[in-house]
Amino acid sequence: MYDPRNPASLEKYSSAITLSDMEVFIFPELLFALVLANIMSPALWKWKADPWFAGMNALNQYRRLLRTKQYIIDRFTFNLDLDTWGLTTKEKELARFSPFVSQEALAQSNALFGYEGDKYYFDIDIRKHFGLDKYTSNVIPYWKTETVEAMEAFRHKTGYAIGAGECVSLSTLYASALFVVARVPLEQIYLMATPLHSQNFVDINEGIITNNRRIITKNMWFNGTELSEKARRALQHERVTVVANHTGHIHTLYDTATMSRESYDHFQKKLSAFLTTDINFEILANFLRQNSKLQKCFQLEHRCGGSPRYIQAEKVYSYEHNSKFKVSDNTRSKILEEIDEDEFYPEPLPGRLMLDEVEQYFKSNSISLDRISSLDGLRNHLRHSCFSTDEVIRGLIEFCRIVPKLPPENKTRVQSRPIAIDSGWSRERIVDYLESIRGENPVADLAFAALRDLRRSPWKPFLKAALERNPVSIAAASNLDVPGAAAALDALPNESIYEGSRMAQPDEVWNYGRGDGMEKAICLLNIVRARVPQATSGIKGDGKQVVVFVDGKEFRFESGKDLAMPADDDFVW
Repeated sequence: MYDPRNPASLEKYSSAITLSDMEVFIFPELLFALVLANIMSPALWKWKADPWFAGMNALNQYRRLLRTKQYIIDRFTFNLDLDTWGLTTKEKELARFSPFVSQEALAQSNALFGYEGDKYYFDIDIRKHFGLDKYTSNVIPYWKTETVEAMEAFRHKTGYAIGAGECVSLSTLYASALFVVARVPLEQIYLMATPLHSQNFVDINEGIITNNRRIITKNMWFNGTELSEKARRALQHERVTVVANHTGHIHTLYDTATMSRESYDHFQKKLSAFLTTDINFEILANFLRQNSKLQKCFQLEHRCGGSPRYIQAEKVYSYEHNSKFKVSDNTRSKILEEIDEDEFYPEPLPGRLMLDEVEQYFKSNSISLDRISSLDGLRNHLRHSCFSTDEVIRGLIEFCRIVPKLPPENKTRVQSRPIAIDSGWSRERIVDYLESIRGENPVADLAFAALRDLRRSPWKPFLKAALERNPVSIAAASNLDVPGAAAALDALPNESIYEGSRMAQPDEVWNYGRGDGMEKAICLLNIVRARVPQATSGIKGDGKQVVVFVDGKEFRFESGKDLAMPADDDFVW
């Protein structure tokens, strides 16, 4: 529970408001707290009334998931703009989090503090990849994780026609939407965070991984397309720092874990099975699709007018981009029929293996990742001067079996009451239940802070976050004096992106160009405190009108939140 006298508690609860990637890394409870906040959000429950979801009850779990996936794809885009939530510095964040984690641990686990991951991430230059190379080396982005309301509100921001969010926002939205809209039990949903990405594993059929807006089935995971290759990168190249579900979390850096041992064991087994496949001809052809440089070593045979004709493998793979047929499956003859006859040669192409003969080998021989003799047989069959057979077999094995770098199991378990909500419950019943277990489950308590409901959560963390971690509104108002900033805020539509007693942070007000009077007042106070820190400033409100005081001057805003401001000694000055 929140303890206002404890600086660590204040830091954690204020982090539940801003939810930066860094904060979620330091306080892993926040990952599932945001899922619960979205589950309690009226905005998410409104989705259920959309005609798109008509007839959901008649669909199986997988079809319901697909319907939800398409809704998310149509209404949200991926956003990693550095300017959205502003910038901070390594020094500032290190000073803030030094009581919780060492700089050395951060450097090993966080991309913005020195982590380079595997060779892939080292080669691309992480700071350049993120667009940070134009700043000094100590500047890093906030990259705040958005609530569903903040994601939907991007449509109000210049340059966005629909909603948006970064990867952690999308992963938590997926988890909450699958529960509320697709009625997937929480027991089947696991959140996974790496230093550079966030994904979910959903225990449906052979398993499903959500990747930003999309979903990846096991067949898709091994199909060798560019989309699947991007989805594989995080688990193939990075350490999974946090795994979380309804029972708790487990974190690479921390010695204690709250996720139940049974739940984590089940997750590891299911994920391991998802990331492993047998080697057959289709998988080999998928491997060639991903490793295009090897395609020049193969050719395909096709009968044209009753005579055999031959064509380069890379040419046929290139036709896949505009065809529904594939080289790798039983539609291969269809894609070959789509290619003009003058693209074929009358004689086999020298120096190339025949893919058709490789397929025949697989029909007569079963290949097992765990049986060395079968791999040796395949190695001998593929031996060719065009490539290093050992490297190809090694790459094929890595393609077929990813061993994820998960948090070790040998953690001290700290028990807390699991979240036991049913997907058939109403929103009101879920809110009442979570309210009832706040004293027994820290994640449930943090969820109300992430919900931004200031009738159910403390003011001090909200104000600490508002006045310390909202640089966008400060920078945007840099050319305005205090009366000008007040006038600019007062001119915005007097409507909040949050219903009822829930509150937006200052940069949400500025980015989305709207806010309730109380939200505008706090935004103005944020600007004042940064621009003229020597000024005597304060704020008070009676639920209908909010007044910001700056050196004896008053700036008034009308509020519909009906929230009384707390006593001055509860504020963060």
